[in-house]
Amino acid sequence: MDRKKDDKYFLEKVLRDLAYLIKATSGITRKELEKNEMMMDSIMFRFIQISENLKRISDDIKEASPHIPWSLVAGLRNKIVHEYGRIDLTIIYDVLKNDLEKLYSDINKLIS
Repeated sequence: MDRKKDDKYFLEKVLRDLAYLIKATSGITRKELEKNEMMMDSIMFRFIQISENLKRISDDIKEASPHIPWSLVAGLRNKIVHEYGRIDLTIIYDVLKNDLEKLYSDINKLIS
């Protein structure tokens, strides 16, 4: 029997992807990231997945959680998908190092 695909389902998927990104990029330098094409592809894929799953969250939750940067996450996905070969790695690295743990915490609070 398939699990109901509700807000909790999609938020849990986002948390799994965020946890992966946090763990996989812990301690990695920007230079190391630049040299690791497989890691970059994996990161980009996870960012796309996060955005796609957050798009499925109900408007009620989004409106009740304006501190979560819903549109910025979607914007990052759009940049990755539409400008993949021209992505500024500084932005990706900055998001990895400065934003993911807070996003994880904020999303986790929505299902706790």
